[in-house]
Amino acid sequence: MANRIHPTAVIGDGVELGDNNDIGPYAVIVGPTVIGSDNWIGPHCVIGTPASDRGAPHPAAWHDAPVGDPEQDGFGVRIGDGNRIREFFSVHQGTKRPTTIGSNGYFLRSAHVAHDCRIGDGVTLGSNVVVGGHSEVWSLANLGLGVVVHQHSRIGPGAMVGMGAAVTREVPPFTISRGVPARVTGMNVVGLSRRGVSPEAIAELEPYVIQGAGELPELPAELAKLLTEWAREGHRGEH
Repeated sequence: MANRIHPTAVIGDGVELGDNNDIGPYAVIVGPTVIGSDNWIGPHCVIGTPASDRGAPHPAAWHDAPVGDPEQDGFGVRIGDGNRIREFFSVHQGTKRPTTIGSNGYFLRSAHVAHDCRIGDGVTLGSNVVVGGHSEVWSLANLGLGVVVHQHSRIGPGAMVGMGAAVTREVPPFTISRGVPARVTGMNVVGLSRRGVSPEAIAELEPYVIQGAGELPELPAELAKLLTEWAREGHRGEH
């Protein structure tokens, strides 16, 4: 199906759109940006403006084509499919790598993703969440209202961060964190149970993801894959 773009929206040069996207009033999307299909992008969203860097150029990309090759220069924005992006959401261009957002996410009002971030699939960012530059939010994570993520932080797959928390380091997978600074208070039992993980497997998983002890228990294939990738990147251990 064709994209439905409100006449007040601004779509700059260098923006590639898939199919069946809804783009609301006064949204601004500038390139280089690649957006997949079936996304809902609400009013006043801003996607692809320059990184927050005093020394970086700030081109008026809504007027002029972007300068440089994103494949070589490591900037741009990449967004997948099936996301629900609510009003006043914003995401900045990358500087060393594209800023990437996966598929099937839900991004509430006024959430912000800074430059060079990587956001996985099925992520939820609550209203007024701010994710600092070069951070990673892995698939299935859920960040509550007003969470602040310091730059270069890592939030593991399936983690839940309570509203108003300040993440200053790494959050282990499938845990619940709260406070300022955020501290782990337990496992995301509800989220794991909904994905078919037994109470016994959750009990075995807790020392594995928090202390780096024991072995990975038997889990649904999707979750096992995420945790194996997390461990492969060296994130497993004490927090």
